[in-house]
Amino acid sequence: MRLDKVIEENLKTTRKEMKRLFLTRKVHVDGLVEMNQQRNVDSRLHQIEVDGKMLQTKHVYYLLNKPAGVVTAKKDSKFKTVTELVLPEERPMELYPVGRLDRDTTGLLLLTDNGQLGYELLRPDSKVNKTYRATINALVTAEDVEAFAEGIEFHGGIRCRPAKLIILTANPIYSEVLLTIKEGKFHQVKKMFLARGKKVIKLTRLTMGPLRLPTDLKPGNYRQLTATELNQLKIYFR
Repeated sequence: MRLDKVIEENLKTTRKEMKRLFLTRKVHVDGLVEMNQQRNVDSRLHQIEVDGKMLQTKHVYYLLNKPAGVVTAKKDSKFKTVTELVLPEERPMELYPVGRLDRDTTGLLLLTDNGQLGYELLRPDSKVNKTYRATINALVTAEDVEAFAEGIEFHGGIRCRPAKLIILTANPIYSEVLLTIKEGKFHQVKKMFLARGKKVIKLTRLTMGPLRLPTDLKPGNYRQLTATELNQLKIYFR
């Protein structure tokens, strides 16, 4: 949550009173004077002290194993959404998915009501790695690996950043691969393989930045981030 909002909610200050706390250097984060009113903080990661009082935040962070057939959205008139997989009593109004997975794509998805964190994770210059396991309907070759490393160009001239493609198994009927990308263009993974004349027939996201899809988290289930996982995201709290 933005630091100015934390102060207003905890101390019930007016906007003018909140700003004066910064001007008089009474706002401290982790023991240091903080002047950035818009800094993103969480009391589980930071010590937030204002005018001698310790303040608390109440954000939620869920790691979801997205199943196929569910759309990555807050509301949809036709399909069930990823936020609807969260129990109503654990679902704040502001809960939303960070990034997007296609309806038929499965795997790791972060849900939170900390909009500022989601923004930082999705910024192009953040270059957050995302790794997918994909099944392809053709033989994936060393030439494909090289093309992905150079940066795939879509039909229409749009070029992707270099990506790391690892072949797990390959035969003329299908191939299993791992693909790591640093961006999130619309239908990017599918379009990258289409540009090579091949089709993705199954796609699962395994990682997003430091987060990993737990092997014991079944499709459709979710859990809160552990303290370790949340701490790994601390670099994106700016």
